[in-house]
Amino acid sequence: MKTAVVILNWNTRDYLRRWLPGLVSSCGHSDAAVFVADSASTDGSVDFVRENFPQTRIIPLDANYGFTGGYNRAIAQVTEGADAPEYVVLINSDIEVEDGWLEPLTEYMDTHPRCGVCGPKLHKLEQADDGTFVRGQRFEYAGAAGGLLTRHGYPYCRGRILSHTSVDKGQYDSAPADVKWITGACMMTRSSLWRELGGLDDRFFAHMEEIDYCWRARRLGWQVSCIPASTVWHLGGGTLPQGSPFKLKLNFRNSLLMLANNLPGEIGPESAERRIFFRMVLDGVIACIYLLTGRKAAFDAVKEAHKEFKQMQGI
Repeated sequence: MKTAVVILNWNTRDYLRRWLPGLVSSCGHSDAAVFVADSASTDGSVDFVRENFPQTRIIPLDANYGFTGGYNRAIAQVTEGADAPEYVVLINSDIEVEDGWLEPLTEYMDTHPRCGVCGPKLHKLEQADDGTFVRGQRFEYAGAAGGLLTRHGYPYCRGRILSHTSVDKGQYDSAPADVKWITGACMMTRSSLWRELGGLDDRFFAHMEEIDYCWRARRLGWQVSCIPASTVWHLGGGTLPQGSPFKLKLNFRNSLLMLANNLPGEIGPESAERRIFFRMVLDGVIACIYLLTGRKAAFDAVKEAHKEFKQMQGI
C-alpha cells in the first residue's frame, strides 16, 4: 500500500452509500487502500461499510473527537509500523471521484520531493430538481483551485472570492501551482510530514486546521500544490451548513489560533502580536455589521470566538 485514503465519518451513512462505491473502485486501480475512521456513529455506518465493502478497512473511534482529533487518532493507526504508506489522503464522505483522480496526485508527489501537501481542484456537486446530484463545472467553496490567505489570515481561493465561486473554464489548468493551503475535504500529504508536524492541531476541533497544517509545512520549507489534472466533486455543508453559528465561531477562533501558531516564527513575536490585534479589530467590525443587519447569533459567535481564543492563549 503506497497510499492510504482515509474518510473520517460521523453519521454519514447516506453519503457513504452514495459515494463510497466510486471511491473504492477508483482506488482499486492504484496501490491504495481505503479506510473509514468512524467517530462513534449511531446511524449504522460501520455495519453498512462492513457488510457492503469488506475490502475497506474500518478504524473505530470511541467518540467524536472532531475533524482534528479524529484524523489524528486514525492516521496514527494507519501510519504505524514498518509497512506505513508513503502518502495519506484525507477525504470527506461527501466527495465524488472518478477513475484517475488519485494518480496525478501520487505522480506529482513522486516527482517533486519537496512537495509535502497537494490536492485536486474541487468542483461543486449540484442537486437537480429530482434530488439526484450532478457534477458541476463551478468551483466548490471549500477549496476551489487551491487556497490563499490575506496578511491577516482571511482565507480565499483561486476560483473563489468571499462566497462567490467561478466557473472552471480551464483558467488554472496550465500547470500545477504552489498555493498557501489545500482543503481538508481532499488533501494528500506525506506520512513523514504528518509525523514531523504532529498531525493537525487538536485544539481546532474542526475548520481552518488544514490551513494551519499547510502553513506549518510551508514554514519548514515544504511546497503545497494544487494539481489541475485531478478533479473531485464536493457536496459541502453536510455536517455544518454555512450559516451555522457554531461553524462561524470555529472559523473566527481558529483563524486566530492559526495566526498565533505561525506568525511569531515568520515576523517575530511583537509584529505578530500587533497583526493579531488588528485582525481582532477587523473581526469586531464584521461582528458589528452582523448585529446591525439583524444577525445577532453571528455577532455572538464572533464574540465567543474571541473569548475562547484568549482563554486558550492564556490572555
